[in-house]
Amino acid sequence: MLQPVRREKKCRACPTWFVPTRPLQVACCPDCAQVLAERKREKQAQQEEARRRKEARQRLEAVKSRADWLKEAQTAVNRYVRLRDRDKGCISCDRPATWDGQWHASHFRSVGAASAVRFNLWNIHKACSVCNHHLSGNLAAYRPRLVALIGQKRVDWLDSQNQVVRHDIEYLKKIKRVFSKRANRIARMLK
Repeated sequence: MLQPVRREKKCRACPTWFVPTRPLQVACCPDCAQVLAERKREKQAQQEEARRRKEARQRLEAVKSRADWLKEAQTAVNRYVRLRDRDKGCISCDRPATWDGQWHASHFRSVGAASAVRFNLWNIHKACSVCNHHLSGNLAAYRPRLVALIGQKRVDWLDSQNQVVRHDIEYLKKIKRVFSKRANRIARMLK
C-alpha cells in the first residue's frame, strides 16, 4: 500500500521546518512539544483567572444597592463635566482654569431639590471647591453666568423642574456607562 506524501510543516514553537511523522504533529521535537504544552497550560490558567474575576465582578454588582449605583453614576457624570469644562474657569467666580485648587462639578439646582435634573448637563458646570463646597454653589454669582452661558429660557426651565424622580438601577447603569465612555474619549484626546 502506498504511503501518503507528507509535506513539510513549520514548528509552532520554533522556526524550524520538519516533516511530520504523525498526521496532527505540530512540533518538530519533544522539547518543542513540551514548550507548546506549557504555553497551552498558561493560556488556560489566564482564561480561568479572567473567568473568576468576571464572576467576582458580577457577584459584587449583584449586591450593589440603588444608592451605590447612584453614587457611581454621579461620579461618572461629574468626571465628564470636569473634563468637558477643563479650559473654563469657575462658573461662580473669577478663578481661571489655571487655578491649582480642587475643581468640582457644581449643580445649579441641587440634587436633593431637583432630582429630575440631577444628570442634566445644563445643570452641571465646573466650579472651584471654594464656591461649590464652602459657599454652597455661590448661586448669586452662578445664575447670571449660567444665563449668559445657556440662555434665560433654559435657566427658567431648570428652575421649573421640581419633581422628585427615583432613577431605577438599569437607568443608573446606563448613565454610568455612557458618561464613562464620553469622559474616556476626552481623556484619550488629551493625551
